[in-house]
Amino acid sequence: MSYFADTLENGIMEQSNKAAEFPKPTHPSNYAGNQVPYGYPQYAPQTFQNAPGQPNYALQGYPAGASYGPLVQNQPSGPSGGAAWMPAPPPPLNCPPGLEYLTQIDQILIHQQIELLEALIGFETNNKYELKNSLGQRVYFAAEENDCCTRNCCGPSRPFTIKIVDNMGQEVITLQRPLRCSSCCFPCCLQELEVQAPPGTPVGYIKQNWHPCLPKFTVQNEAKMDIFKIIGPCVVCSCCQDVNFEVKSMDESSVVGRISKQWTGFVKEAFTDADNFGIQFPLDLDVKMKAVMIGACFLIDFMFFEHTGDKGQRAGVWQ
Repeated sequence: MSYFADTLENGIMEQSNKAAEFPKPTHPSNYAGNQVPYGYPQYAPQTFQNAPGQPNYALQGYPAGASYGPLVQNQPSGPSGGAAWMPAPPPPLNCPPGLEYLTQIDQILIHQQIELLEALIGFETNNKYELKNSLGQRVYFAAEENDCCTRNCCGPSRPFTIKIVDNMGQEVITLQRPLRCSSCCFPCCLQELEVQAPPGTPVGYIKQNWHPCLPKFTVQNEAKMDIFKIIGPCVVCSCCQDVNFEVKSMDESSVVGRISKQWTGFVKEAFTDADNFGIQFPLDLDVKMKAVMIGACFLIDFMFFEHTGDKGQRAGVWQ
């Protein structure tokens, strides 16, 4: 009997000695297991190809060839659910807060949400948009702020304020459009839009240029210096094809980007004004100018592709 007791006691002591050799790791009280940390950029190390004739760009704020970490699959949910959010990258120097997301993308997709009340009875509601990267991750969420009378009386020409928020619900970009004309018959009071990032700090402007046939705009920086031109087709019709607005240098000799209204199908085009847009720009373009190009896309949407009640979309600046 004592033999078994001694054997049992020796086994317990031997087991406790082995356990002492491998102490249990200590974790914080909120430790949730092995997880991929947030904050990594969305792309694996690579070189991004630009348009033909344009140089390749490395990620802004990072040395070329640097390792940016793995893809992050699990994202925190945003203020309105839906698609996964893009992880926030480390902000580079002199970058307005919230615009660091734009340092790592060379294109952005804008999807307008379908409003049931608007689709059924034609009652105009505030527009809402999802802004996503090429991986389908949500970068921002945008919402129009307007009153009922302005929306339904002024229609697509209405003045508006659009607030763009990030995954934390913080407002990072504000777009302000005053009430102005857009027809070539009134050249002294054409469209314009101000882009603020952060809210209250202008970073650029979009101004419509007079032309009898073509929709033309000038992209300006915060000092109102001309940076780019945006030129659209004479007939802005999205029947079975995309409508492209080319972003060009000031002398119009080279194309540096594009704003495309994407064809969404007969049913969606006929019964709703919920549009899809794609914006392409150089990866190393200043984030402020990327934000201004986002503002230009919203202005183009309201001018040519927004329609209320039984009114169809405009076919051009001459209409």
